[in-house]
Amino acid sequence: MKLEDLEWQSRTLGGTSPRLVTMLVERGEVELLVQAASERGEWFCAQAAARELSRAGEVERALGVLEPFIEAGWNRARWERAEVLLEAGKVQQALDAVRPDEEGLASEWVCHDFAELLAKAGRLNEAITVLTPHLDREWILSTLVELTEGQGRDEQVLELIAPHAERARSARGEERWGLHPSNAQELQAQVLERAGRVDEAVRMLGADIAAGHFLVQNTLIAYAELLRRHGRVEELRVLGTDERADETLAYYARALEDDGQAGKAEAVLRRFIATAEYPDRFRWPLIELLARQGRFEEAVEVGQPTFDHHDACLFDGVIHLLHEAGRLDDALELLDERSAEFVEEHSSWFSSNRIWLLGEAGRHEEALAYAETLPPDTYGLTVSKAWILDEMGALRRPSPCYERTPKCGRRKWPSCSSGMAAPLKPLPECPPSPNSMRPADGVMRPRRPTGAPTTLPSEGCCRRP
Repeated sequence: MKLEDLEWQSRTLGGTSPRLVTMLVERGEVELLVQAASERGEWFCAQAAARELSRAGEVERALGVLEPFIEAGWNRARWERAEVLLEAGKVQQALDAVRPDEEGLASEWVCHDFAELLAKAGRLNEAITVLTPHLDREWILSTLVELTEGQGRDEQVLELIAPHAERARSARGEERWGLHPSNAQELQAQVLERAGRVDEAVRMLGADIAAGHFLVQNTLIAYAELLRRHGRVEELRVLGTDERADETLAYYARALEDDGQAGKAEAVLRRFIATAEYPDRFRWPLIELLARQGRFEEAVEVGQPTFDHHDACLFDGVIHLLHEAGRLDDALELLDERSAEFVEEHSSWFSSNRIWLLGEAGRHEEALAYAETLPPDTYGLTVSKAWILDEMGALRRPSPCYERTPKCGRRKWPSCSSGMAAPLKPLPECPPSPNSMRPADGVMRPRRPTGAPTTLPSEGCCRRP
């Protein structure tokens, strides 16, 4: 086992892909994962096997799976060992196994992981102490808010956030555009809200928005979300129909719908689509509104003008929507209507989603027949076929399609090296643009960084507005 091989697996999702590992876990193939970890040094197999063994109470076996990776110097294995020990009730041993030294405490990444472990161990005071030196980073400040939710620490958290929020308020006027953390104001409002001080949160964040005392669009979106959660329709009307309509109209429309005024919400959205200079950004909230009313044909019609766009394309979202509504044949029909140019340009996305939809529709033989027409090195094909076979109950033991590349000794998995294009569950999305996201609540808002890996190759099929 070589450290460079483990780094390669982690960096490229190489070896046995996380998606294939998930499928094996769901099938109860823990022993196969243990075997792959010990014989081939497959990190994702080792990680999953250790977790499953730990949940089953087989602590020593779980630790044994991880030990060769720890001996190889693989740091992530040390953290997995700590999780196993913690789950086994060996709290002090778990914390001591990964307790950072002075150099580690200077790393926001190490402190984040250690703080999460401390919180799980019930040592929240220590977790807060570990995070505090790094609160000038957005994701660390968010972690502080997340770890303290429901723990009676809201006043303490507000005190820690306050100076960062004040700096963010003054940054635009001082032209300090790169100020961190830029999310302090929205997090301050979030903690006030959960502490029951909603009016204060609305008043404070509303004043910041009105005065332009904020740095990033996410702060504006956080205010719109806050208003919607608490039924502040009039405030949303003012916010959603002024010069900030591009970002906030969808929230106003959804608030109207929540208030029993779906007709008015539809009319407002259609008016902006008809008159706005860039109308496509208003199409998605209307599509979902129509879908919630069962008007799927109209929803597809609203999205249709964008289906061949490279930017602001809603095709992927509409396919999702039809799938979620159980209209699988409609989704497949829409997919098969794409031009030859579209299919060629987005071949991996198209083939993986077509196989997945056929499988979800119970058309397994058709899915396999289609898969056989694809080039063997099609991205994600092996995992897609394995899933179909598993759905049919025909998969006895997965074929690893494993081979070594002689020059570097690393694994070469030509069709399942990442597994990301193979849509197991849920249906994968096209990679969004920085200004696009379609969340479950039906309101479009900017994607916020979560640190999670993307679920498709970078080519995608289209990008939403």
